[in-house]
Amino acid sequence: MAFEPGRAVVVSDPAQLATYGRAFRKVGKPVVVVPLGTGIHAGHVELIRAARSLLGAVVMVTYAGEEVPEVFAAEKVDVVFHGDLGGARVSCGLDHLEDPDEIASGVGAVLAAVGATHATDLVLGEKDFELLVAVQRAVTALRMEVKLHSVPTVRAADGLALSLRNERVGNREAALALSAALTAGSYVAERGAAEVLATARGVLAAAGVEPDYLELRSLGFEEAPSRGDARLLAAITLGGVRLVDNVGLPLGVGFKNLEG
Repeated sequence: MAFEPGRAVVVSDPAQLATYGRAFRKVGKPVVVVPLGTGIHAGHVELIRAARSLLGAVVMVTYAGEEVPEVFAAEKVDVVFHGDLGGARVSCGLDHLEDPDEIASGVGAVLAAVGATHATDLVLGEKDFELLVAVQRAVTALRMEVKLHSVPTVRAADGLALSLRNERVGNREAALALSAALTAGSYVAERGAAEVLATARGVLAAAGVEPDYLELRSLGFEEAPSRGDARLLAAITLGGVRLVDNVGLPLGVGFKNLEG
């Protein structure tokens, strides 16, 4: 099949995908991969747009859904791999909050997409922050010549993070407590870790929601600093659906003190 830039050329043969990737790199084109699963929402579209914003880039998407969505062509993706690239489980030694096996499988799938496309750049979202950090660790440890770009979480107007799982939640009011708690916690960042956690937990309690976890971590997913950039992460389960979310915050500094 002839290649047409921005026409979302669909391939299902990994060898053909690799041929495209090698050819683009040979002529000096950045090859950007956006690994997707079996569905797509507005958050994924933002990942594609972030990839398109890289100067001169060829954008590849890996997608395992039943049918290739028309949005890929509308967003001028160059190549779409339609199928499953597999991938081994890759453990990165994190102090996990989510299921370690799921994170290891997710890292393996992302690395498989990078290898199959011969990508120079990789775009992932910050919503699954633990996976993002794990992928960066793996890329660094394996000395892979690919640059990871992260895209902020895309949210609905009411603050709920966009995700395929979130769309399945019946009790949206309870679900909103998750993002509200994280936002409230971030607003008191200057008061330190204990106040951040207490504030976030109070919002969840007021909504009658018990978190599966609520923790502060460093940007490398280690112990949060007493002062500096940190990540507030939480998960709740509603009606059998697990929701995860996170926000960045300047711990011990606070947003109002950033300029100073």
